[in-house]
Order: sequence, then C-alpha cells, then structure tokens
Amino acid sequence: MNLPFLSRPPAVAVVRLQGVIAPRANGLAGPTLSAAALDPVLERAFGLKRLAAVVLAVNSPGGSAAQSSLIGGRIRQLAEKKRVPVIACVEDAAASGGYWLACAADEIVADPTSIIGSIGVIAAGFGFEEAIARLGVERRLVTAGEDKSFLDPFRAPDPAQQERLRDLLAALHREFIAWVESRRGGRLRAEEPLFTGRFWTGRRALELGLVDGLGDLRGEVIRRFGEKARVVPLGARRPRFPWRLLSGASFDPAASVDAALSAMEARAVWGRLGL
Repeated sequence: MNLPFLSRPPAVAVVRLQGVIAPRANGLAGPTLSAAALDPVLERAFGLKRLAAVVLAVNSPGGSAAQSSLIGGRIRQLAEKKRVPVIACVEDAAASGGYWLACAADEIVADPTSIIGSIGVIAAGFGFEEAIARLGVERRLVTAGEDKSFLDPFRAPDPAQQERLRDLLAALHREFIAWVESRRGGRLRAEEPLFTGRFWTGRRALELGLVDGLGDLRGEVIRRFGEKARVVPLGARRPRFPWRLLSGASFDPAASVDAALSAMEARAVWGRLGL
C-alpha cells in the first residue's frame, strides 16, 4: 500500500527576522523585532512535525541589547529542547543586535555583499536645552534621587553622567562579546580587531570566522534538504498602519511625534551601515 503522507519530506521552518530590534513596534517605523512578538512564531517553527531544521532569514541592523539577548536565548532554548539544527541566512545585514540573533544559529551563511559585525554598543539622543531657551521655555523638574534625571535632554550634558553611561555601555559590550565568543568558539580568526563596532562584507566576514559560508536562503535549503524540501515560512505579523492619524478621527499629537521620531531612529540605525 502506498501512503503518500508517510513519504512526505521533512519540514524546514523559515523564520524571518527583519527590522530594527525594539521592545515595541510602531506603524511608522517599519518592521521591528521583539521577544514578545516573536515567541509564538518561534514556538510554531520549532513545533512543526518532521522538522529537519529552522532557518533564520536575518535582515537587521540591530537595536535593543535586551531584546536581542532575549530572542537569541529563546532560539537556543527551543533548539536544544527539540534537538534541531538552526541555520542563519543573512540578507542585507546582520549587524550589532542583528549579528547577536545570527549567532543563535549553529551556522551562519551570508551573501558576499551582506553587512556583518558591528559588535559594539551605542547610545544616541538629542539635546534641546538651547532650543527651549530660544523659545523662552523654562524647564521645571523635581526629583527624589540625584540620578533620577539621568541624561535629561533639556539640560546641558553632565560629565559625571556621561561617564556612568560609558560604564553601562562597556558592561553591555562585554555581554555581547561573551555571547559571540560562546557561540562562535574557535571559528573566530583575529586577523583584525573584531569587537570594536567595525563591520565587514560577507566575504570578509567569512575570512574572519564571523560567518561559516557564502550563499542565500533558497540555495542553502536546496543544497541541504533537496528541491522537494517542505519549506514553511513563518514571521511576526506586521503592525497595522494607524489610519486614524490620516482620518483625524482620534488624532494624538504626542503619538504622531513619537511615531515620527521612531521612524527617524530606525532610519538612522540602518544609515549607520550605509544601507
């Protein structure tokens, strides 16, 4: 008796990790990645029957260190629980937090032109103290705790606070380096400094041991699992566009400004990579 379902090829789950890594999404800031939004996607991916592998389609310039750590850690938890290999296929970029996510895979494959690396931590903001002075606006602030107004953008930079921020970033940088070293092990080749925030093309990243091969997602799936592989694409739902902002039905100026700033920040994160 011929039972087609018994000869069904193994499944290959493809999880798309695209966009800036942030704790919350904003409809005007493009696709974002967060642990909360991705958890059900990862659960579905690793829960497929006859699962051969999970492929991460990575295209991210980075973002939140905490969210990167949470997502990467969750991928490893599920991979070890299900005993399934994980392969990261990089598209435009796996940089900063995006590379953190790629390192959750057992192997990393990149296009020769992909941007790889940026193993560093950055904090950016704006200073408005001169702007409000020109407008004749007086800043009134009351706190309990001398550090509660840490890095207030409406006041001139405080050297002591700047130094504390540098200490915080250095601690986060050490966590990032430890993660990369734990995941990449002896594959890293220190022909040049790897942990300065510098980034490279996929071809150079291969020479440095930051990735394991050159290729693309479709080609890797066919090469590893055959042309008849059952590919199951999965991804977080995109946030709905806030049409109410256009209709004026419930216009919120603060939300509109926040959305615009979020979009600018997302653009800046990509822009640091020249993308």
